[in-house]
Amino acid sequence: MATPRPRPQVMSITDAAAARIAEIMSKAGSDAAGIRVGVEKGGCAGMSYKVELAKDTKPGDEVIDSNGHRVLIDPTAVLFLLGTQMDYKIDKMSATFVFNNPNQTSACGCGESVAITPAQVLS
Repeated sequence: MATPRPRPQVMSITDAAAARIAEIMSKAGSDAAGIRVGVEKGGCAGMSYKVELAKDTKPGDEVIDSNGHRVLIDPTAVLFLLGTQMDYKIDKMSATFVFNNPNQTSACGCGESVAITPAQVLS
């Protein structure tokens, strides 16, 4: 019997993003289960990335360990985020999580919303 192929990780996390997640989690206290990442409809390009504190793990969540802290991927976002790298950037005017997503086809001028095509999964 063949050994099942391991599931690929949905998203990778840079050291800068992991450090910011650790900082957020240290301030969140024991009520937080991790950081939840997803996508939602909205904005002029059609979708936007969503990052929020998660109080619990939901059925179907993809879980990524980020230096001992959990990043939970909403199951409805998996095909949109497959292959994405989550980073954290600081410049003179802002500090924010940045998503380097191979499935992103365009973004609006203000950078708040994106167009994303779901990844094609081979069976």
